[in-house]
Amino acid sequence: MKIKNFRLLSHDLLAGFGGMGEGLSISIAGDGRRILWCAHESAPKNFTGVDVTDPRNPKVVVQTELPHGSMRSNSLECSGNILAVAYQCTKVGMQPAGFELFDVSVPETPKSIGFFDASGPHSRGVHQLWFCDGEYVHMAAGSGDFVPTHPLDDQFYRIIDVRNPSKPEEVGRWWLPGTHEGDDAPPPVRHDPQWDGGFRAHNTNVYARRPDRCYLGYLDAGMFVLDISDKANPKPLCQWDNSPPYKGFTHTVLPLFDRNLLVVTDESIHDEAIDWPKLIWIVDYRDEGRPVPIATCPTPTREQYGPMRGRYGAHNLHENVPVPTAWNSEDFIVGSFFGGGLRAYDIRNPYAPVEVAHFAPPAEPNAPTGACQLNDVFIDERGIVYTVDRHVGGLYVLEMDF
Repeated sequence: MKIKNFRLLSHDLLAGFGGMGEGLSISIAGDGRRILWCAHESAPKNFTGVDVTDPRNPKVVVQTELPHGSMRSNSLECSGNILAVAYQCTKVGMQPAGFELFDVSVPETPKSIGFFDASGPHSRGVHQLWFCDGEYVHMAAGSGDFVPTHPLDDQFYRIIDVRNPSKPEEVGRWWLPGTHEGDDAPPPVRHDPQWDGGFRAHNTNVYARRPDRCYLGYLDAGMFVLDISDKANPKPLCQWDNSPPYKGFTHTVLPLFDRNLLVVTDESIHDEAIDWPKLIWIVDYRDEGRPVPIATCPTPTREQYGPMRGRYGAHNLHENVPVPTAWNSEDFIVGSFFGGGLRAYDIRNPYAPVEVAHFAPPAEPNAPTGACQLNDVFIDERGIVYTVDRHVGGLYVLEMDF
């Protein structure tokens, strides 16, 4: 185990189903218990609820099943006691594909209260969703009426009104011009086939500080900030794209409002680090129409970690989710790096980020890559850190010491 300035409090293999996705969220049950909700990377499990009231003694309280083995619930988010869970199938045209809303006020017995269908002949469903205000789900998804100009471009940004959770309704959408059949714009120029990850939406972050903005990762198109003051007509305000010469797959856009900065990650998607480097970028956002990169967060070299089996590079961030149960910081960034573990950076000087902590656990004996693959991270308002492994490692609970 490689660890610096984190303290490992506990580790749970989640009843033997420790392959986790990129959805972590916390609700507070009526009896005061703190429940961590975790999405699974693949079938057979849908989502798991873990009592983390005592972070040194996590307890699985519920684990649900997917309808079939050709789908996953890669993403979830909780607002109050309503849990939104994304459903994505392995192939287009399959069902169920969309998202489901659950009442989790009694964590042991989640109750379905609504479903939004995003299936279709060219859709795999919902890959990621954002649900923080109890009113709207923002998501990267396909649709029954969306025909992409290229099969890799099958996800776009959609806004769904869930104020009546039993009848979710779309109120707005936006896609990169040229990625939909019939667009006036020509299709975008593809990346090198080895690195072509698609021109499609990924993270769709919207914050209470700026509810009229969506901070949108769009994979091979880089990042966008959208004006969503009129939800029926989202409008791009800016785009920043580093690829080429880099290798695409822009994932997360985290705004630091008080500092006029954006933190942007590009996801590593190839084993053995062949898409190295995948980085966390610091972007100057003083001029809303002209984002300018000013630094990247340092990462250890491949040689420092030996042979790279599995993915190795940036992925998710703790996103300062605007809910009462989330820690917020504009001075420290914490991100998951697959085989590079969990890494924390001091960015008080945005031109010279400094690594202040890291955690990389040993691989479980049955890990398919022979290395940890930390996939996501969430930090609660107590400063307790939760990170999960993509394959078999389950849940790690830590304290920060920086």
